[in-house]
Amino acid sequence: MSEESLFRVVRGTPTAEEVAAIVGALFSLAPTAPPARPARSRWRESALPGARPHWR
Repeated sequence: MSEESLFRVVRGTPTAEEVAAIVGALFSLAPTAPPARPARSRWRESALPGARPHWR
């Protein structure tokens, strides 16, 4: 398995801090997990039109 760079510097000689800054910026653009759905409330669902009781 070959290691391929995700990006490369084509001009200049960046410092370690500059490389770390660009890596941080790129990772901040990465998609995150969708927010968790809130728990469903039986009280709220009972108030919805057409709601059926589904208590156990």
